[in-house]
Amino acid sequence: QVQLVESGGGLVEPGGSLRLSCAASGFTLDKYAIGWFRQAPGKEHEVVSCISWSDGDTYHIDSVKGRFTISRDNAKNTVYLQMTGLKPEDTAVYYCAAAVDWATIETICTMPRYEYDYWGQGTQVTVSS
Repeated sequence: QVQLVESGGGLVEPGGSLRLSCAASGFTLDKYAIGWFRQAPGKEHEVVSCISWSDGDTYHIDSVKGRFTISRDNAKNTVYLQMTGLKPEDTAVYYCAAAVDWATIETICTMPRYEYDYWGQGTQVTVSS
């Protein structure tokens, strides 16, 4: 069974850190790019960060640059999103998704959601004091 499973969400105070994990099973990520998306209450899905599995190139939206880092562990077939300096506006359900790695990471990261092949179920991140 092909699936992506996110974990690592939770409640954290402003300025705190969390590390999200996206573990793939039923397929290997070596031909895919992985994107992290988020959806805050009442808002559209928003791409956050992406990583190319083939060359490790990364992309982050401006609002998380310098605070979020995306990385991958080939042996574990897992992608991570390290989030530091969290702000209340980072509160959202975070999803990971996989798309075939066919273009630059910026192109893949900014393409429509329906272009992605697999999605996880999401993990809640709440930043509040």
